Amino acid sequence: MNSILRLDGISKSFDSPSGGGSLEILRDINLEIREGESLSITGRSGSGKSTLLYIASLIEKPTQGRVFYDGQDATAWDDRRLATLRRERMGFVFQNSLLLEDFSALENVMLVLLNRGFAKDDARRKAVDMLTAMGLGDRLDHRPMMLSGGERQRVAIARAVCPGPAILFADEPTGSLDEESQSMVEDLLFSLVRERGIALMLVTHDSAFAGRCSRVLTLSHKELRC
Repeated sequence: MNSILRLDGISKSFDSPSGGGSLEILRDINLEIREGESLSITGRSGSGKSTLLYIASLIEKPTQGRVFYDGQDATAWDDRRLATLRRERMGFVFQNSLLLEDFSALENVMLVLLNRGFAKDDARRKAVDMLTAMGLGDRLDHRPMMLSGGERQRVAIARAVCPGPAILFADEPTGSLDEESQSMVEDLLFSLVRERGIALMLVTHDSAFAGRCSRVLTLSHKELRC
């Protein structure tokens, strides 16, 4: 399998809130994710898990180190090129669904496809098929405020997966859900990435959820451990 993502010597520091120098969060992180592989990052709250995910997805810049996508060093790419990379190669699911509140479930998924260049009829068909497959066929015209937490998160997953990304970044995607909704969302997430051959980088504090990935790493004392 080809490498999708590689992190080489990633370190990250922030200015100390007290003004007394810098606060190191990550130190010399090396990591590779290959096509279709699922990887989870666990660790205590505040350990830097989300920061690592944001660096891996080039939302945030590392203090030191390089991020490679498809073998290319993307660390110094300009914002326009990074935006194209995220739009064409990445999908994102966060703890809060971040759906557009003024649009229906169907429109939330369609908008991403239209942004990728799909014709309107094709975007609608693909979005309907995806949402129906996720058990939301009777919720297509519902706005987010009319959906349960689990339904909102399923729409968010549909929005992330429908355009066909090479890698999906999921940051505590079930962290705010009840046990029943959590189980359903987890099953759908792993089913979709497996069927579509999407690589997955999952950040979670839930050890059982993390254990469903093919690899589990723990972030502790600024470093990744097996």
